Parts: sequence; structure tokens; C-alpha cells
Amino acid sequence: VLDSQYGMYVWPCAVVLAQYLWAHRRSLPGKRVLEIGAGVSLPGVVAARCGAQVILSDSEELPQCLQSCRSSCLMNHLPHVPVLGLTWGRVSPELLSLAPIDIILGSDVFFDPKDFEDILTTIYFLLEKNPRAQFWTTYQVRSADWSIEALLYKWKLKSIHVPLHSFGADKEHLASSSLPGRHTIEMMIISLAQSDGT
Repeated sequence: VLDSQYGMYVWPCAVVLAQYLWAHRRSLPGKRVLEIGAGVSLPGVVAARCGAQVILSDSEELPQCLQSCRSSCLMNHLPHVPVLGLTWGRVSPELLSLAPIDIILGSDVFFDPKDFEDILTTIYFLLEKNPRAQFWTTYQVRSADWSIEALLYKWKLKSIHVPLHSFGADKEHLASSSLPGRHTIEMMIISLAQSDGT
């Protein structure tokens, strides 16, 4: 999906989340998808290529990340995919005016613990507006005491763990990258604890 001449690096979490999207590609046409912290946007690009209506977003304070989103779209012949500046934890006009969404994507957004609460604040806001939506996220376990359980409880969110082998993402070599199998990557689906769907 990416060209090394552009010097873009795809983190293993993005490859795993893209694999999950590919495994569920038949359910994606017509779905409204928002990728947060998108950067190189591999998951969002895969969703768009599978027929979803995708919006890519990254921090409005990181213009180079927003530029990466735009470059990925152009390289993948997706010039009409909108790119928005959304800063986690901030209720901005862009966040308030977002159209309804079905799926939020985030790969490796749970990187720095100081951002976790801001991320979940934003996710909670989006799920409150879209109670049937889900947040599909992959993350790399970087420390033994890494946990968002308490924050999920605080924000009235629940998570379901998705085993990587259930969608063929537990291989050493995934998408011609030898990275995923050597890292502890987890996937979960987060939704409102009390939603219409349960």
C-alpha cells in the first residue's frame, strides 16, 4: 500500500488492524468510518478501498501527520477522502459537526499513557453521539502495568478482546512485514457499556 520512496513507516499495529478490516471487507461497503491518529492511514485506506465512506483524522497540532494522511490518499487513488484535524480530548467544531459514524479505527493510539484519558474522552463523545458505533483498536503492549480497564470503567465503556489468530494476524510475516509476530499486539473492540446493541 505504501511506497518506500515517501519514507513512510507503517507500525505493526496498523498492519494488524488493516488485516482485520480485510477479513471483514464484505461488511464494509457503505459503512461510515473515522480513523483517529491516522498518520500514514493504512487501516483507513484499506477500509476506503473496501467500499467504506472514510474520514481520516489526526491532531490539528501535527500538520505533518495530516499531510501523511493526504499523501496516503493520493498514492492510493482516494483523492476524495476527507482529512480532518481532530485533537484528542478537545471538543472542537470539527468534532461537533462530524457526520454519523459506524466504526472508529485507531491503531497504536494507546502509545503514551498521558494521552489515554484524552483518547477515551473523544471516543466516549463519539459513541454517545453514535450509540451503535464501535471503536476498533490495535495496540502494542509496551509495559506490564499497561491497562485502560479503569479508564474504560470510568467512561462507561466496555471492551471485547479479539484474538489475532481469529483473523489470521498472528503470523510472523504479515503483509510482507516481518514485524507483527515479534511484538505483543492486541486488538479490542470498545463500545458503550450500555448501548442499544446489548
